[in-house]
Amino acid sequence: MDTGPVGFLSLLVFGAALFAIGLAGFLLRRNLILMFLATELMLQGVIVTVVAFNRLHGSLAGQAFAVFVLVIAAVEAALGLALVVIMFRRKDTLDAEEWRSLRE
Repeated sequence: MDTGPVGFLSLLVFGAALFAIGLAGFLLRRNLILMFLATELMLQGVIVTVVAFNRLHGSLAGQAFAVFVLVIAAVEAALGLALVVIMFRRKDTLDAEEWRSLRE
């Protein structure tokens, strides 16, 4: 991979695009599983950006941080999907609007 400014900017644009697609998916979808997938996509965009800055500065701290973010993403996915399964068994729907009644 190129470590020059062109490669760095392309990685930043790619990371920003992943984050933007994930953010749009999270805000526009009402299905809980798709919202969790959009959150994972946002985390992957952050990882790409961190690794791009890591390659620019030549340190390994960014790669270590990226591994921690991957671990957090895996834990979030496991807990989130467990909650979705429990909620689906309770109401037989994955629509996020149906779950607003839990606040009251």
